[in-house]
Amino acid sequence: MAATLTSPAPPALAVEDGPDRAVARFGGRLVVAGLVALEAAAADLRPPAGKPITLDLSEVEALDTAGAWLVLQLKARLEASGASVEIAPGDPARAALIETVARALPDAEEDAGGRRGFVAWLEGVGAGVVGVKDTAVSLLGFLGLTLARLTAGILRPWTLRKAALFHHMQEAGFNAFPIVALMSFLIGIVLGFQGASQLQQFGAEVFVVNLIAISLLRELGILLTSIIVAGRSGSAFAASIGSMKIREEIDAMRTLGLDPIDVLVVPRTLALLIMLPVLGFISNMAGLIGGGLMAWVDLGVSPGMFVTRLYETTGVWHLIVGMVKAPFFAVVIAVVGCWQGMLVGGSAESVGQRTTQAVVMAIFLVIVIDAVFSIFFSEMGV
Repeated sequence: MAATLTSPAPPALAVEDGPDRAVARFGGRLVVAGLVALEAAAADLRPPAGKPITLDLSEVEALDTAGAWLVLQLKARLEASGASVEIAPGDPARAALIETVARALPDAEEDAGGRRGFVAWLEGVGAGVVGVKDTAVSLLGFLGLTLARLTAGILRPWTLRKAALFHHMQEAGFNAFPIVALMSFLIGIVLGFQGASQLQQFGAEVFVVNLIAISLLRELGILLTSIIVAGRSGSAFAASIGSMKIREEIDAMRTLGLDPIDVLVVPRTLALLIMLPVLGFISNMAGLIGGGLMAWVDLGVSPGMFVTRLYETTGVWHLIVGMVKAPFFAVVIAVVGCWQGMLVGGSAESVGQRTTQAVVMAIFLVIVIDAVFSIFFSEMGV
């Protein structure tokens, strides 16, 4: 007896107009291979005036994501025309597939000619305030978690990942020595030149030493170093963690029982905590050398006189005031960079956006914290 092969039923769509409700009944296999013939029928479907319509999938033999997309597109088009539409999947598996596809669909683009005026502007301001609040809460939560894990690691140093720590110390610290020293040297030259130009008008050239030393030691040395580190290392943290997020390496860590905070965030944060004060000190020294060189060339202040004047008029508190800020700047730069990396979505474009946001936000917060410290030390008379 020969076996009979039956071809799969093609997709079909029939509309039944009932007294209270219309039913669009799908049949056959709603899969990608046979949807071309069904698209025209779905495009010509018009709901009966004043009646709700049900998209019935109970007689469908097979449904894939393409078929679910077609059903959802038909539902969206009918609802846009004013009809009340309901999907009857007829099977829990089909309902789950349709829900999954619906969540994956992109949001509809807003109408360019939408609402305008004061109310729309006020709504935008309110949405922006809520967004800032949500961002602040997320960042503070990540900061608290990082500080908790960092404290636990410092109290139990044998749990720290030494190889990762030394690697990030080299990348974020030692490799940044040349650019930080060069930048500070040039800033010292600029301060010396501008200070000499102004102080010569009053015959107070000798005070250029005070100008250079106090400006660099209290403010510019550590501030400009932190800005460079934010642009250099903060962006690197965000990009590297974001790339791992896209490749699902962070999900793999969690599957293996590894905490991404301990593995990725704590070593980077601790590395910056160690290296940023060192970079700040190098920045101060390079700036003083540049300023002393310009004072010697432009004003005739010899290196010996410069050092003597520096020793006599500049107290160690100016250096301490600058160095106290370094750990706070380090934590902000590392946490913001890692936090933005953890927020990366599923595309390469998201990596670029989050990296840019990490740099901008880190620099902004560094400047805000520096202003707070300046006001605090001024009020304390330090």
